Amino acid sequence: MPKKGRKLNKCDGQQEEVPVKQKKSSAASGPLCFDSPRDFFQSLISPMSVDEFFQQYWEQKPLVLHRSDAGLASYYRSLFQLSDLQQLCSHGLQYATDLNVCRSINGEKKVLNKGGQVKFSQLKKDFEQKKATIQFHQPQRFKDELWRVQERLECFFGSLVGSNVYITPEGSQGLPPHYDDVEVFILQLEGQKHWRLYKPTVHLAREYSLEQEEHIGTPTHDFLLQAGDLLYFPRGTIHQANTPSGVDHSTHLTLSTYQNMSWGDFMLDVFPSFMFDSMKTDDRLRCGLPRNLLTCPAYGPEINKQVCVFLRHLADNLEKENKELRCTDMKRDFISNRLPPYLLDQTDVEPSGKMPSLEDTVSIRFKEHLLLTVEHSQDNTDKATELVVFVLHSLKNKRETHMMGTSEEEDEQGSQFQGLRFPLTHLAALKQLFSLERVAVADLQQIQDEDKLGLTLGLWSEGLLRVC
Repeated sequence: MPKKGRKLNKCDGQQEEVPVKQKKSSAASGPLCFDSPRDFFQSLISPMSVDEFFQQYWEQKPLVLHRSDAGLASYYRSLFQLSDLQQLCSHGLQYATDLNVCRSINGEKKVLNKGGQVKFSQLKKDFEQKKATIQFHQPQRFKDELWRVQERLECFFGSLVGSNVYITPEGSQGLPPHYDDVEVFILQLEGQKHWRLYKPTVHLAREYSLEQEEHIGTPTHDFLLQAGDLLYFPRGTIHQANTPSGVDHSTHLTLSTYQNMSWGDFMLDVFPSFMFDSMKTDDRLRCGLPRNLLTCPAYGPEINKQVCVFLRHLADNLEKENKELRCTDMKRDFISNRLPPYLLDQTDVEPSGKMPSLEDTVSIRFKEHLLLTVEHSQDNTDKATELVVFVLHSLKNKRETHMMGTSEEEDEQGSQFQGLRFPLTHLAALKQLFSLERVAVADLQQIQDEDKLGLTLGLWSEGLLRVC
């Protein structure tokens, strides 16, 4: 199952909340279009089209886009520079938690962290004298424009998007050849970086042993990136990068997504509830197991055969009856850990405008940051198996802890999800509100007038609905 508060490209170390200074003025769009998630992704991979990218490259093969656009290169440089680190060190950055200092030596990663709080003078010394790479974790916590970029990408992919900045001095390499279990986009921000990509030993790999460099074969791609260029490669792609001689230093940003977003992960999420529902109507699934089955040292072929019979029957019923599968854990993990809307202030989520009435037309606010789930009631009562609808949102998520994991105290307390709960009878009306731009309150489906008012008032009170 997806893990709450997981990191992409995680590091070891204690988690501490770092104060963030937020700007409250919207930055200029520059060469990227932020009008919609799709428009943004289209501008990010320009001149390639979105359809061509997903048909020919996504989860299939690397893509290298060399762009000789001075405006784009300037915008990329503004996202993060080596000079930004001096100011960021004043926020009380911690080694391992916020950044690593590392270098690839003889094919192995050597971590050169000092421990404790990061001092810029020591960081600069290690960078210049030890030729160490600075790996800065989740810079969107501090850089508003990266918050903006990653918020749009999370809306586009419907998946968490993490990031790291890698700053590597001349003639040095930070990491040995390695692979990641995420889809990776590389933005070259400063200088030049030499990249080598190798064919993965397992398609869409998650787990396999990476041998030494001399055994991983001939590179499938060997190229130089400069400011404004973009590189994409699928998860499982073995890769390495270094700053060539003659280049003062190189800075690139990794944008990583689609961790634990496979069909297998989805089936692990939806299958338990589907099986539970099937047991209610299929008495064969409620028949007792053979005597002493659990104490057997091994199960014979007849047990495998019986399980196959059940699975085929379940698949036939799912296809024939077109039952709606319920995805819960993956949705909750995403909505509770994603970024809040860009530059959102808490005053923005207060009830907007007049209170809704039956005569009004209404629309959902922050639709890209809301999710519907159907699941069992979480009340500790006899009705705990009753199905209810949850409207979950990310409006109060903390940007400063995005993709930084959770503390032991938070894990013990359990997840606290922001949103509202409604009876299952309200599902059709909620789907109506989520699918249409505007809906007349009186036209909400399958509920009485009193429930229509209760539903819209609940959403309005949470700041999720406005009267048009």
